[in-house]
Amino acid sequence: MKKYFKSFLLVLFTIGCFIAAKAQDVAANTNTDVMRSNGKIYVVMAVVATIVTGLFVYVYFIDKKISKLENK
Repeated sequence: MKKYFKSFLLVLFTIGCFIAAKAQDVAANTNTDVMRSNGKIYVVMAVVATIVTGLFVYVYFIDKKISKLENK
């Protein structure tokens, strides 16, 4: 049960970050337009996606190790 709770909290945190980023995007529309025109927004999104994916993988492997230790 704890495993699912941690995953649920991580998903909620990620969704909250994306909502906050969207709110900032609306506030700073001119900066986004400059980044889109230069094509750098895709680089930023790729870096963010890589970091979030890495965090998910890290939490998954840590959870597996902790579960294995709990069973011993």
